[in-house]
Amino acid sequence: MKYFIIAGEASGDMHASALLRALKVRDPKAVFVGLGGDKMQAEGCRLYVHYREMAYMGYVAVIRNLGKIRRNLMKAIEAVRDEKPDVLILIDYPSFNLKVAEYCKHYLPQTKICYYIPPKVWAWKKYRVHKIARLSDLILGIFPFEEDFYAQYGYKCTYVGNPTVEKVKGEKLKVKGEREPLIALLPGSRPSEVKNCLPRMLEAARRVAAAEGLRIEVAGAPGLPDDFYTPLLRQNETLTRDTYSLLARAKAAVVNSGTATLEAALIGCPEVAVYHLAFGRLLGLLRPIMFRTPWFTLVNIIARKTVIQELLAYLFTVDNVEAELRRLITDEAYKKDMLASYEHIRSILGDTPAAEGAATLITSSQES
Repeated sequence: MKYFIIAGEASGDMHASALLRALKVRDPKAVFVGLGGDKMQAEGCRLYVHYREMAYMGYVAVIRNLGKIRRNLMKAIEAVRDEKPDVLILIDYPSFNLKVAEYCKHYLPQTKICYYIPPKVWAWKKYRVHKIARLSDLILGIFPFEEDFYAQYGYKCTYVGNPTVEKVKGEKLKVKGEREPLIALLPGSRPSEVKNCLPRMLEAARRVAAAEGLRIEVAGAPGLPDDFYTPLLRQNETLTRDTYSLLARAKAAVVNSGTATLEAALIGCPEVAVYHLAFGRLLGLLRPIMFRTPWFTLVNIIARKTVIQELLAYLFTVDNVEAELRRLITDEAYKKDMLASYEHIRSILGDTPAAEGAATLITSSQES
């Protein structure tokens, strides 16, 4: 069978490559084409467009690159038209992918459309759920609660496992009973995130470290050089590229909200989540209108309760981060409750490899 895969950013490329490996096991004669990155290419996917030409983050970047985005969309549509794949596999990247799916649904009705890792419509832009369901023959989610979310609208989404669980498990980390006297700081992966988050993280961590006799270690992002961080660090503060090892060693972590909060929970590191937003107070007032979930972090959404504190927007202050860090380090009962909730999250997610579960459903749908 021929599979056309679209992944518009680095994380999508990683998830797609794992899916391609799993598909090759079940379909040894599979042919892969699409839009993505080096990891997909390494698995034998012929690329029409690299995600480097597609990954624009934020409204300003999107507006500045509207011409490129349109051209890439036309390339994708023309490629799907010419290739006539048996299966179109979409990975997140909704604004782009849904347009390709619309074309495919209308002009190539024989092509099965699979949305693997659908957009986070349970958090915002809920109206997209109807379009996703109308255009997709299979919706394969990576969070258990997505099944219930789609079901309430009369649609089917199948939980296939969570890639983060598999990734953390694959590291085979040895977490010691007694952690090092260390505070971990995970300021994010994009330059703007690091610039906006790390100075406040450092100031709060320094106050606690000085009082409690702890060290500070910062997790560097793969795409950012050391000299991006070093001007902000003092002599006794270190930079590491091994984030998982850092989380396994540290007594507590300050984590920029995202998948890293779930990684910290799965590794068992007590944490507080932070996130910088411009016009934070205004967004705080608009939160009930814009967002459809009472929580922002995956840890709390999966648990359906407040497991870790979310210091987002106007709540992200040095004083607030300092106070929560102190509690994480000194309040044993508080920490014990958090670690118990982490165990519950692990049981909810299970240990089924997501890519293998998705590949099984995709290939069996073609056989039926």
